[in-house]
Parts: sequence; structure tokens; C-alpha cells
Amino acid sequence: MAQLHKKFSDNQIKELIGRYLEGKIKRSNIQKVLGIGKTRFFALVKTYRQDPLMFSIEYTRKNATNKIPLEVEENIMTELAVEKKLITDPDIPLRSYNYSYIRDRLSLVYGQKVSLSTVISRAKTSGYYLKKKEKAAHDREVLTNYVGEIVQHDSSHHKFSPYADTKWYLITSLDDFSRYILYANLVERETSWAHIQALEAVILKYGLAATYYVDSHSIFRFVQGRDSFWRKHYSLTDEVDPQWKQVLSELNVNIAYALSPQAKGKIERPYRWIQDRIVRTCAREGINDIKDAQKILRKEISRYNYKQVHSTTGEVPYLRFQRALKQKVSLFREFNLIAPYKSTKDIFALRLNRTIDAYRKISISNLEIKLNGSPRDIVNVRIYPLNTQISELRFWCNSQLIDIKKIKNSDLKIVHF
Repeated sequence: MAQLHKKFSDNQIKELIGRYLEGKIKRSNIQKVLGIGKTRFFALVKTYRQDPLMFSIEYTRKNATNKIPLEVEENIMTELAVEKKLITDPDIPLRSYNYSYIRDRLSLVYGQKVSLSTVISRAKTSGYYLKKKEKAAHDREVLTNYVGEIVQHDSSHHKFSPYADTKWYLITSLDDFSRYILYANLVERETSWAHIQALEAVILKYGLAATYYVDSHSIFRFVQGRDSFWRKHYSLTDEVDPQWKQVLSELNVNIAYALSPQAKGKIERPYRWIQDRIVRTCAREGINDIKDAQKILRKEISRYNYKQVHSTTGEVPYLRFQRALKQKVSLFREFNLIAPYKSTKDIFALRLNRTIDAYRKISISNLEIKLNGSPRDIVNVRIYPLNTQISELRFWCNSQLIDIKKIKNSDLKIVHF
């Protein structure tokens, strides 16, 4: 918009508008002289008509001010002080200020709209600012062409709240193409069963992905020399399948392994985003129980999936995911029970083999269980924990379900529960 007050006096503008109103000069000529558009021109005409004697182009300028209410200033400083306390706590996985989080919190919690630049300005003038470290370049390109082509799966172990006595694990599954988070859950212990539950939740809701992409954690991959005490020279990497891998192998889902943390970059960035906000909110709300932290997690996942425009795709993850499904740009396969199994409990389960003895019994962790099978038959036991107390054991022999029993978890003593 032209700075008229620097080029023309009030009297000059008044004369031009007066001649226009008298029909002595065309509007287009005045606009050309003043260097303004039609909207600005008619705004000046309107002001002139309201009071020709008091007309001044100074009146058309708005005296902007950077002042914000004192209450808002105080809330910004309070939030910045909390940020500093979290950053300086060595047990909390935060090492930088998150001004976007403060802006969002002021809006959601206090109902106060503040620009990000205002928050950053107050932070710099008050000593709540850390220079950002230079980050190594990384490939942010989406390498997949379909939803369900690759599901990135991982866990993160941190102290998510300064008020919690222990660290928790965040288990997450993310669709690579859409960046939509399919599953997220906080658990106190990272076990094979916790990761199998994640598989069950995703597969029953969305179907079978083409590939799961994970790191080389022992839950996902057996590595000789790392995962055993006694090295057998005939036993190499991948010859012993972990429980989690057995589930996907039975479902004909491929598994790809990242050989470095850098290769896991796509899922690490959403992890950091979610983790960052969970920690900050848990700290401000005094959360010390994992159930309450789970509620906060659900809110942040909802924000990420349904509201946040992803910096790489330029789209909201849920909208990108749903559009791909509608356009049939998907490699998800419908889940169906595999013959001869009769329940999802036969698929998403812990597994072990036992041989029935002469007394028609098998032994699990010194617990003897009598079965309906024949002596010397090999039984495949599918163990499905119903809760923290009891598991359902389903006994399969020669493609037949020969028995079902419920056993206390304490009696089973399975290491990977």
C-alpha cells in the first residue's frame, strides 16, 4: 500500500478527491498519480465525504502496537520458566525450548491467542533462548507409493514425566506413505507380548501391510553373538526367530531391518514430536501415573494425525491416508484366519513346542499340564495373555485344537511376557 503521507500533503489529496467528486478528473487518473488501487481510493473518498474539513491521510494509518495484556505476558514467562526447568533436568529427554508448544498451550489452556514470533521475542529478551545446533542433513523424501507398503515400528524409552518414579516405553507404528500413526501406547515394560499386541491392533483394524520396518532389537531379530551366551558355529543370524517375528512370518508379512539409527529417521522424527509434547504436558499437569499419561498421549496423537500438516508431505496424515484408501492406492491386505486356526488368539500369541509324555502331560516352567493328546506327539502351544493375571493356552497337535486351558501367568514364568 502506498505511503501517501510521505509523498502528498493533506491538501493535495483533498484537492484531487474534490475534483473527482465534481466530475473534473477521472478516478483512473487519480489512482495513477497517487499510485494506489481502487479499494484504497474509495476508502479515501469515503473518509473525505464523512468530514471534508477534518480529512487527513494520517487518519488512514493504524498505530500498531506490540503491547499485549499483562496477563498474557505473565503466562508466557511462566511457561518459559517451566521449559527451562525441564531442559536443565538431566533425567528429562528435552534439550531445547519448544516455542510452538507454548503458543499452542496459551491458546488451548488459557484461551489466549499469541503469535509464535511474540513468544520467541519474549524468550530472547528474557534469557530463555538456546541457539539451535546444526543438524546433519537427512533425506525427508517419502520413498513409498502406497499406504501399507511399509509400516515403521519402534519403541522409545524415556522418563516421560518428572513426577514418575520410572521410565516408560512408547510403542508406535507409523504408515510410511501417509505418516499416519496407526498405533501408539505407553507400557511400563517392553516385552515381546507388548509388541505382538501392537501387531494385533494394527492388523485387525487396517489389515496386513506389505512390510514392517524395524531396528535390530532382540525382540525383532536374533543376532548370534549378541543374543546368546553360547555361540554355535552352525547357527547364524536369523536362524532363531523371536516371538514377534514368528507372528509376521505366519501372516506372510515381510520384515526389513534398519542397520543404523539414521536409517530409522522417518519414525524417529514423529517420535521426537510426540515425545516432546507428552513430556512437556505431563510435567505441567503433574502426571505420575502411566494411565493419565496415556490420556495425554491419545490427545497428542489425535493432534498429530488429524490436525497437524506434516512438514514433508504437506498434508494432514489422516487425510492423506484416507485419500489413498479411497483411490485404492493401498497395499494393505484384508486379514483372514489362517487354516486350521479358529481364533485370532491362535495367531497373535506367544508360541512354544512341547512333547506329550507317556502320562499325556507336558511341562512348561516345571508346571505339568495334562492334555487330551496322544503320547509322544509334538504340541504347539499358543499362549494368549488375557490380562496380567491369567493366560489362555491353546494346544495344537497335527493341525487339530486338542485342548484349551487357562493358567496363571505366575505359574507359566514365561520370560517374554
